[in-house]
Amino acid sequence: MFGNLLSLEFRRERLLKKSPPGPLRDFLSVPFPSPKSDCRDVSFLALDLETTGLEANRGEIVSIGYVEMNGFRIDLGSATHRLVVPEGAIPEQSAVIHQITDDAAAEGESLEQAVTELLKVLAGKVLIAHHAPVEFSFLGAACETIWGGRFLIPMVDTEWIERRTLERRGQTYAARELRLSRLRERYGLPRYRAHDALVDALAAAELFSAQIAARDSGGRLPLKEFLTRL
Repeated sequence: MFGNLLSLEFRRERLLKKSPPGPLRDFLSVPFPSPKSDCRDVSFLALDLETTGLEANRGEIVSIGYVEMNGFRIDLGSATHRLVVPEGAIPEQSAVIHQITDDAAAEGESLEQAVTELLKVLAGKVLIAHHAPVEFSFLGAACETIWGGRFLIPMVDTEWIERRTLERRGQTYAARELRLSRLRERYGLPRYRAHDALVDALAAAELFSAQIAARDSGGRLPLKEFLTRL
C-alpha cells in the first residue's frame, strides 16, 4: 500500500490537496519525518486499537490507546486511553476478549472526537503498532467515513520487523511465535495483560525499543530500515 517509501511525502502532498478543511487536512498538512532520518531523532507514537472485529469493513473501534516516543525514550506522561461509543452493540465474543461492555463504551467519546484527538497527537510522527495492518485499516476506514478522505502515515510494524529478521537469517517460525507476548518474552521484557489498548500500545513501544537496541552497533539507524511497506 505504501510502495516506494521515498514517495510518501509526494503522496501526502497529493492527498492534502484533495482533503476538505478539517482534522484530516490539518494532519496531512504536517510533513512526515524523512525516511533518511536517524531513528534517534524521530518522534513516534505507539498505538493500539481494540475493535469488535479484525476487518475494518465489519468491525468498529471501541478503544484507543497510545503513548509517545522521542527517539527510543518512552514518554509515560503522554500515555492516553480513550473509549469510543460504537454505533452497534458490542458482540459478546468481542467483549470477552477486551472486557469492554456496551455500558462501559457508552461512557466514551464519539469516533469523530477520538480520532480527531488522535490525529492531533499523531501529526509529524511515525506510527508504531504490532501487526500494523489492523490499525492502519481501521484508521483509514474511520477517516473515510468521517471526512471522506484517505489516511496515510509512515508506520513501524514490530511484527514485520521480527518476521523480516527471521527470514533473512533463514529461520523457520510458526505464526504464534510472532505474537506480541511471545516476542516480548524473547527480548526479556515483562509480561503484560493483553487486549487493553493502552497496555498493548506500551508493550509495542517497549518491544520496538528492544528491537532497535538489539540492532544498534553504534552507527546510524536510518528510519527507512524499519518502516513497513503496508
